[in-house]
Amino acid sequence: MEVGGLYTFVLLLVLVGMILGVGILVLDKFAASTGVTATAAASLNDTRDAIAEISTSWLPLIVIVGVLSIILTLVIRSFAGAGGR
Repeated sequence: MEVGGLYTFVLLLVLVGMILGVGILVLDKFAASTGVTATAAASLNDTRDAIAEISTSWLPLIVIVGVLSIILTLVIRSFAGAGGR
């Protein structure tokens, strides 16, 4: 991946974060505003809590691994190019 290709990677991460955030807000507001039964409300709350876990725990880890892999790729390419000279 080139440095110029970082734009699409960052855009993808922002898009995923926005989709997760909107999904959590929609589930939260839907469960609070509708007159659903206790079983359905519990299901909505469980789903919201599961999605919140992804956005708070896994998304930062995925971003860190992605950035570190890009940095490692750039460093390896710079050494591989210098060895061929």
